[in-house]
Amino acid sequence: MKDRVALLAYVGTILAGTMVHDPGILALGLALVLALAGRYRMQILRKACLAVVFFNIVVSASYTVLAGLAGTFSAHYLALVNLRVLFLTCLTFLFVTRVNPFKALAFSSSLTFLFTLAYGQAMALGQVLTNFRMAFKSRSIAPVRLRDRYQHSAATGGMLLDKALHNATEIGDVMRSRGFADD
Repeated sequence: MKDRVALLAYVGTILAGTMVHDPGILALGLALVLALAGRYRMQILRKACLAVVFFNIVVSASYTVLAGLAGTFSAHYLALVNLRVLFLTCLTFLFVTRVNPFKALAFSSSLTFLFTLAYGQAMALGQVLTNFRMAFKSRSIAPVRLRDRYQHSAATGGMLLDKALHNATEIGDVMRSRGFADD
């Protein structure tokens, strides 16, 4: 029951966080999330910053250039977007560390089933990624050049995308054949 309430609170907070347009309120929300994290606050903040740094840099730079050219740049909007992304990411990391999603979705067998499939696929792809990294490292005699690491990452990413698409198609076909989706 606690997990269901936490899921409902999480969804409500996500919705509220996307509707707030005041950086001060978002900063207060972020402070509240970090306070709720307790002794894990710095770990959650660090993970969230690492997760969003490239996204925020690209979005901020793009906005700065395009809005600057159009003469509509707003530092308020830039702060709002970056703070919102950080708030939502910290909230998600807090939710993941505190709530068992299987218990939270136990009220619906269909949602539990879908989450189980998604979780299983994520774990399988994570293991494939780990195996690829270990294989690349074990087959490199000398220090690897940055260009080679980029090529390996691109090849691995392409393979993982193909594998995920293939698995999703297979699972979709199996579910459809068993009457899960009524197309």
